[in-house]
Amino acid sequence: MEQRRIMGHFATGVTVVTTCYEDRPQGMTANAVASLSLDPPLILVSVDVKAQMNACLKASDCFAVNILTEEHEALSVRFAKHGPKDFSGIEYRTEVTGSPVIEQALAYVDCRVTNVLPGGDHDIFIGEIVAGDAGEGRPLVFYGGRYGKLSG
Repeated sequence: MEQRRIMGHFATGVTVVTTCYEDRPQGMTANAVASLSLDPPLILVSVDVKAQMNACLKASDCFAVNILTEEHEALSVRFAKHGPKDFSGIEYRTEVTGSPVIEQALAYVDCRVTNVLPGGDHDIFIGEIVAGDAGEGRPLVFYGGRYGKLSG
């Protein structure tokens, strides 16, 4: 698709969006994430309407966005695959909403869903940030269909 090729020239960070659904942690890799508002503190996440995570987010009404470091490429690949996600061996905790926060993430925000808007073949989940923090490290980036690292 032409759009995919063109937009592949836009470098993005890489995240794992998580929630808890039916008492089980759920997650997916996402780079369609953006800060939306500072007052109130809102972010948005775009999720394919056919993705299992879409139904999980609608049912749970909350999510966390875990911003990955350069060392997390394998984790990103793991959560980018279709089907149920395996959290075994991943250290995580929960904050306000009960969504999994990955311990070694570069940063995270914990959110309550305030709105879901249709966006073509995706839904746009708007979340109000109720907790969050940032640590030290270098972000994992995605550009031109590949993972990369910042230079310098």
